Amino acid sequence: MSRIGKKAIPVPAGVTATIDGGVMSVKGPKGLLTLKLSDDISYDVQADGIAVTPANDTRRARAFWGMQRTLVQNLVTGVTDGFTKKLLITGVGYRANVTGKKLKLQLGYSHDVDIVVPDDLDVKTPDNTTVEISGADKQKVGQLAAEIRRWRKPEPYKGKGIKYAGEFIFRKEGKKK
Repeated sequence: MSRIGKKAIPVPAGVTATIDGGVMSVKGPKGLLTLKLSDDISYDVQADGIAVTPANDTRRARAFWGMQRTLVQNLVTGVTDGFTKKLLITGVGYRANVTGKKLKLQLGYSHDVDIVVPDDLDVKTPDNTTVEISGADKQKVGQLAAEIRRWRKPEPYKGKGIKYAGEFIFRKEGKKK
């Protein structure tokens, strides 16, 4: 039995949610997000919130219940507040710079790494070792952050590489003589 699924999702003022043809659309100040709905779950949009309940008593419906509620919650949060991921770059000569819709990374390779930023995401570099990715869609923000991090994952000896803010890197001791 899902504990998170039992909670109704509050819809703040200025946000509208509609269901049409198996797709939920949530519109707010930061844009419009859509979600393809599962047949095993029933969704009830009311003035004060959105209720998510299993449509039947199958194992699949109970398994999807909490996840579908969280996906709908992410839509509402995305159009009101948005999501942000912060990446920290550590290493001598490792830098990041944004020019227009391109993120240029210098990560110790013989070439610079250019990453094209999607139109619905915003990337900022407050300094040359910090990258902030923000947008309304949580999945797209996380995906771009993972693609950037994949270019140089943090290594355990010196800690060089790209890591998420708040991520703990398990450090190893080097060789002993």
